[in-house]
Amino acid sequence: MEWNGPVEQKLELNISHTPKGAVRHYWLHIINNGIGEPVRLPVIVARGKKEGPTLGLTAAIHGNELNGIPVIQQLFRELDVEQLRGTVIGGLVMNVPGLLLEQRKFNDGTDLNRIAPGNKEGNLSEVYIYRVIEKILNPLNFLVDLHTASFGRVNSWYIRADMSSPETARMARLQNPDIILHNLPNDGTFRGAASNLGIHAITLELRDPHVFQSGVIEDALVGIRNILYDLDMLDGEILCPAVSTTLCERSYWIYTDEGGILEVLPKVRDLVKKGEAIAKVRTIFGKTSKEYYAPDDGVVIGKSVSPINQTGSRILHLGINPRQIPCITDDEREVYF
Repeated sequence: MEWNGPVEQKLELNISHTPKGAVRHYWLHIINNGIGEPVRLPVIVARGKKEGPTLGLTAAIHGNELNGIPVIQQLFRELDVEQLRGTVIGGLVMNVPGLLLEQRKFNDGTDLNRIAPGNKEGNLSEVYIYRVIEKILNPLNFLVDLHTASFGRVNSWYIRADMSSPETARMARLQNPDIILHNLPNDGTFRGAASNLGIHAITLELRDPHVFQSGVIEDALVGIRNILYDLDMLDGEILCPAVSTTLCERSYWIYTDEGGILEVLPKVRDLVKKGEAIAKVRTIFGKTSKEYYAPDDGVVIGKSVSPINQTGSRILHLGINPRQIPCITDDEREVYF
């Protein structure tokens, strides 16, 4: 259901301000810029006719991570609020200054997804993320936070979730991703701040930065619809187009210790064996100066695609102890770690 009325400006996000059975668009005031003009977040609220949980969808906390924006737009276009039980809140762009600058970080150079929950009396970025969390996260019961890889890197379609929690493990499996990474929400991220508020939260990594990619956008929509059906917020059949997904116990990035022209050999989703060649660094004259080998067996979750490699640059993101787990269609709530 689309809302064609005016976009209201709000200092606070109060679900009761959206009538039952309605969709509303809001500009949510977070901070003021250097000339006193407000910096506002674009937010959509769909409130069902009947009571139920509140699900939040957030995108672009990194300003170059765009695939989540059309996911939220399309979901709200198709939501039937006459049938919806509960409320869906969509935060289309969490890092407005970063998006306008076409950069990953906030306009003071800080990664907002490393400093949550921020500080109400802190510096610019700390106050910004503190207020975003206060205004956006507090009403939620569940959160799906939409990300991509950063500049110069590509990702598989994967999920970060606490697979020791039955609620978040189920949310993750409902997405049908290529890979699920068991990842505790305790690292200063937006998802971690949500978890500390008692919100069941997962992170969707929707492939590549600074583009709209229709395939993974549709994949994410299938998974989010599955969550709505599973939470009994809408009537519908859970779809599991994937037979299974790869679950990783943990992961780490491998870095270079030699600068030069970098070539990363495996593709995302490839399985690599310990000792297998994964990258070469060449001098500007084309001579191989260093080769890199996998320190463990694993699966390639993401990789660098930028050939310009300073010492200490990323090579690839390796998922450890990968194993196959089945798609989910019933009410099974299983933990894995």
